[in-house]
Amino acid sequence: PTRRSSDLDALRAEWQGGLPLLGGRALLCGYYLNELLIRLLPREDPHQALFGHYGEALRALSSGGDAQRVLRRFELALLQELGYGIDLSVDADSGEPVKAGESYVFIIERGVLRVEGDSGDLPVLSGRTLLALAAGDFSSAETLAQGKVLLRRLINHYLGGQPLQSRRVFTE
Repeated sequence: PTRRSSDLDALRAEWQGGLPLLGGRALLCGYYLNELLIRLLPREDPHQALFGHYGEALRALSSGGDAQRVLRRFELALLQELGYGIDLSVDADSGEPVKAGESYVFIIERGVLRVEGDSGDLPVLSGRTLLALAAGDFSSAETLAQGKVLLRRLINHYLGGQPLQSRRVFTE
């Protein structure tokens, strides 16, 4: 039997063109984005919105956009699209909104929790950072630094502890 064109289009990804080639640091960041997609998405699972974010990230990297901001934005979009969406604006225990001047931890499978004193081995996140991440505002150095720690922890969790080769290559 023959397949209709629309059936075939649903089964494969095709070159859309129009993206400049990446080089240097941007190329390594692109490698990281690709590895995240390959490792976290089921094969042939359509995620149109996610691939829109992917295209935006590649365009931003190719035009010299701040790599840290581009990567954090994509990582958040990836987690949302995969159904691991995290609500960073509400304390999971109290149901109260996160307060900018307070300190919090993020417990996987539970959420944001206000913390006073010792947080154990969990990184402490400022309420400012959590609110900025929730709003997609990556303008602060604190947000970028704390966001990187949080998102790396979450991604490592969903990778099942398997290391990413792109991180190894980047550090070498």
